[in-house]
Amino acid sequence: MIIILYFKYYIIRIKAALVCGLLSVPLFAQDGQEIQIANEYILKGEKEKAIVLYEQLAKKNENIPLIHNNYFNVLLDAGRFSQAEDYVEKIIKRDPRLTYRMDLGIVYTRSGDIAKADKYFRTLVKAQGEDAYKLKSMADYLAARNQVEYAIVALQQARASAGNNLYTLELANLYRISGKRDQMVQEYLNYVTQTPANISYVKNLMQILLSKPEELEALERLLYDKLQQNQNSEVFADLLIWVNLQQKNFYGAFIQARAYDKRFKKEQSKTLEIAQIALNNNDYDNADKAYNFVIKEYAKTANELPARLGLIQAREAKVKKTYPVNRDSVKYLIGQYQNFRNNYPEHPNAFEANLSQALLYAYYMDEKDSAVASLNQLIANNRVSPNLKAKAKIELGDIHLLKEEPWEATLLYSQVEKSQRETPVGYEAKLRNAKLSYFKGEFLLSQEHLDILKQATSREIANDAIDLSMRIKENTFYDPDGSALKEFASIELLVAQNKNETALERLKNFTVFRKVKMSRAEAIQKNLWSPDKQLNEEELLDLKKQLEKQKQNLTNMFNEKLSSDSVWVNELVSTDRLGIKDDVYWLEANLRMKRGEFDEAYTLLEKILTEFSEDVLADDAYFLQGELQERHLKNQDKAMEIYREFLNKFPGSVFAAEARKRYRTLRGDFTEAEGSPKF
Repeated sequence: MIIILYFKYYIIRIKAALVCGLLSVPLFAQDGQEIQIANEYILKGEKEKAIVLYEQLAKKNENIPLIHNNYFNVLLDAGRFSQAEDYVEKIIKRDPRLTYRMDLGIVYTRSGDIAKADKYFRTLVKAQGEDAYKLKSMADYLAARNQVEYAIVALQQARASAGNNLYTLELANLYRISGKRDQMVQEYLNYVTQTPANISYVKNLMQILLSKPEELEALERLLYDKLQQNQNSEVFADLLIWVNLQQKNFYGAFIQARAYDKRFKKEQSKTLEIAQIALNNNDYDNADKAYNFVIKEYAKTANELPARLGLIQAREAKVKKTYPVNRDSVKYLIGQYQNFRNNYPEHPNAFEANLSQALLYAYYMDEKDSAVASLNQLIANNRVSPNLKAKAKIELGDIHLLKEEPWEATLLYSQVEKSQRETPVGYEAKLRNAKLSYFKGEFLLSQEHLDILKQATSREIANDAIDLSMRIKENTFYDPDGSALKEFASIELLVAQNKNETALERLKNFTVFRKVKMSRAEAIQKNLWSPDKQLNEEELLDLKKQLEKQKQNLTNMFNEKLSSDSVWVNELVSTDRLGIKDDVYWLEANLRMKRGEFDEAYTLLEKILTEFSEDVLADDAYFLQGELQERHLKNQDKAMEIYREFLNKFPGSVFAAEARKRYRTLRGDFTEAEGSPKF
């Protein structure tokens, strides 16, 4: 009986609730429509109408969650700060949730009462005590509303309450937004100390965020301090090596890598890595030092043979950059490679030595057939990796080009393109094919290859492709039939074939003739044609082709050509008008350098700076002038002056980092006596 009565009571309660709900539906529906209309007013920019509606809707507590953000923001946007303050204070009395209380501080900020806002926010943060969850929520809310300073205060208090370095990435991001680079870096260092596995992530971030030299120098000083405090920190030691590399201070990187290897005794040498990077960046002296250290300290380990081979390669690179190249030094290098091959005949590094040795024979000893035989043996060896075989094929193609066998060259390049698709060596082969088409004057075909290579994964290959593509486009724009570019490309082919003397002679007398059709009278007046002019082979061939096509007698055709109203002649074209003269100066300057004619090279570079100061080669020319003064003319003071001025004139150049490093080196920043601090 009691159960039945309880059931009846429960049914009555449900019916009552349903009746109340049904009675309130029209009311909620009406408010929903009003809210929608107010929101539409905002979208239309009719703020005052929206405020009037929201003001009425705000009188009901149940509407506040639905209208608060829009109503609050439209009051601020309309400059109604007093009304916004009254509104927020009223809802805080009914619902003192943290977000509403923070909104009150935002009213103070937007109204310009900064002192009041500052006191209010700091008091509000302090009031949360040690509640890390609320403090983190506050920080997120304030950061989203551009109150970064107070978001930082909230996170700092949350960290203090937890008693450790929490929220490192969040704080680093807030410091970045607020422009506090030192604090940002400190937080990233805190983060990587806690999670060493993420060091690559931190390096990538700092590489993007710390772009100015003074920022990298500040990081370097900070890391030195950190290492002094904690000499066993592998993370700080690794970052210190990295920051030296970012500044292209390979001596400093070597010093720190050497200390790293001695202290942490890793299986893989950090110094070996630095040696290769220094070699790739043409710092042969520091590469030499680093390789020697690895050979001594890592004897009989997997690091030794790459270091021994690298040492020979560093010395080879230095010999090639010492103009004119000394033939006896090349013979010595060939002997070094042969000794390496004899001592380690079956080691993969011996195959690399074989490749390097063959190229020395081809380019510096003029023993091309020996080089071809050696490379063919390397390609046929089953123990050689596919990647090294592909490289050997590319080099073999270059030697065939040297031997004036372009079809053999393009065949080899194409084989590598096909077998090594979407790889750096495959892209390199495609670039060689593009250059070969360019040498032959087939600019459209070359451009097709280059357009693909612009998207190559290798930055160096992509940059080379872009540079050559720009040269083709610029010069064919000024000279639609490409007369000047064809002449220049044919000279570059001579350089590729090691015919430097012939190339230099053609550059000195660089002239361009273009076939044009003009009246006989004009041609005679310009002294370009006369009735008794002897036809050259090309013109005779043209006549023969016409004879075959038109089935006419050669004599009649010749007489008809002489008696026609117009003739084809070779007209001299000014290279000044064709926009290629700076390229001519640049190529000749580089050839003069190879001959050891440094003063002549310097003068040619000066012509680029004088006549083409706004051209793309200007920074290349100015930087090379500094290198000439530093390394060949031995005028260190002049070199320092050039590098310093270079940084002022071309701060965005790809050579800027190298120029800064060389300036600092000449100034004595990286000397052994004053060298980088060690840990």
